[in-house]
Amino acid sequence: MFSKLIKNATVVNEGISKVQDVLIRDGFIERIDSNIQPTGNFTEINAEGLYLLPGAIDDQVHFREPGLTHKATIGTEARAAVAGGVTSFMEMPNTNPPALTQELLEDKYKIGATTSIANYSFFMGVSNSNADEVLRTNDKKKDVCGVKIFMGSSTGDMLVDNYLTLSRIFSESELLIATHCEDENIVNANKAKYSDAADASFHPLIRNEEACFESSFSAIQLAKKHGSRLHILHISTARELQLFGNMLPLTDKMITSEVCVHHLHFTADDYARYGNLIKCNPAIKAAENKEALWAALLDDRLDIIATDHAPHTWEEKQQPYQKAPSGVPLVQHSLPLMLQYVQQGRISIEKVVEKMCHAPAQCFRIAKRGYIREGYHADLVLVDMQNGQTVTKGNILYKCGWSPFEGHTFPASVHTTFVNGVIVYENGMVIDGTMGQRLKFER
Repeated sequence: MFSKLIKNATVVNEGISKVQDVLIRDGFIERIDSNIQPTGNFTEINAEGLYLLPGAIDDQVHFREPGLTHKATIGTEARAAVAGGVTSFMEMPNTNPPALTQELLEDKYKIGATTSIANYSFFMGVSNSNADEVLRTNDKKKDVCGVKIFMGSSTGDMLVDNYLTLSRIFSESELLIATHCEDENIVNANKAKYSDAADASFHPLIRNEEACFESSFSAIQLAKKHGSRLHILHISTARELQLFGNMLPLTDKMITSEVCVHHLHFTADDYARYGNLIKCNPAIKAAENKEALWAALLDDRLDIIATDHAPHTWEEKQQPYQKAPSGVPLVQHSLPLMLQYVQQGRISIEKVVEKMCHAPAQCFRIAKRGYIREGYHADLVLVDMQNGQTVTKGNILYKCGWSPFEGHTFPASVHTTFVNGVIVYENGMVIDGTMGQRLKFER
């Protein structure tokens, strides 16, 4: 149907960076080699001086649809995603209504099919009383990314604290189980202790290290007891890291972990500047946690880099601390932020690709994505490591219209984004008109 030849790009894939050509035909990568000379009609793209990465896969976003569309929609946030080099996303169930039945889950897939410019998948939600419904997802394990359990309350009302429900899901689910881990009893005790908390600097005291550790420990104990496939989201503390190992290859791990870009970038010292804008769950904590997270990311105790993209309106964030909702919009700026750390020498570009592209594909067993390989979907991102971009109101694509990075200049930028071989972002503009595809899983 269509062919593109990307010439002379520095291809970053599977730990190697090498100048190569990549031929795309009918939405797939047909050939990777030097000096490709294809036959037939094709469009040539001169990528000399640019880096070609697999499209980033974000395994944790909140796009707010249905029911919370004053904050965001699947369509608006997918556009922001591709502008940031994210070609596939997995979205969480705490919408309104939450995705707690198979019918409500499929409703979200229908929205994705008609509005998402990026590839998409949606988690099945767990409540204290819908175990039977959740386990029906076993029949869809090739078509649904996983099931999500809030083992601590966050945005929405989806706390699961019924031990019988937890035991049943952990023992019978055939899908990956993703957990938000904060111990509710500890958080509530801290809320009482700091009942007069006046600003966001109290947030890491209320949602503290102990709350995260105890909940993550409980989830891991359940997973070990039942032999479950567990993925713990947004690790934020040094203490939790003792729960994870790096002796096994990712494909053999039954218990995996994720770190989010805001926990790698901000610390509790930043509440003085940003206040509620960086209020999120789990909280951004003291600087020693950030340093420990970086060390664990680099030595593979932490497996995936994601965002937990969670937009709220500017007006909602301007409320007093105790009323302001938790969550930060990040999906457009996660890859540029990590490329900034590449420029600073903190992480290699090969490691960024491993953690944002390869590892999500391995962890979730996504079919034919996450790598630059012949026969794989052509989800690709050209990045310019020499020309940066300043974040402004005019180029923020989140429906909420704000970012904690506004005014910041990233030293590298996304040049072109391909989703299934189609250019969907180029020269600072989203190119509408095509839809992404539903992710498939090799389970």
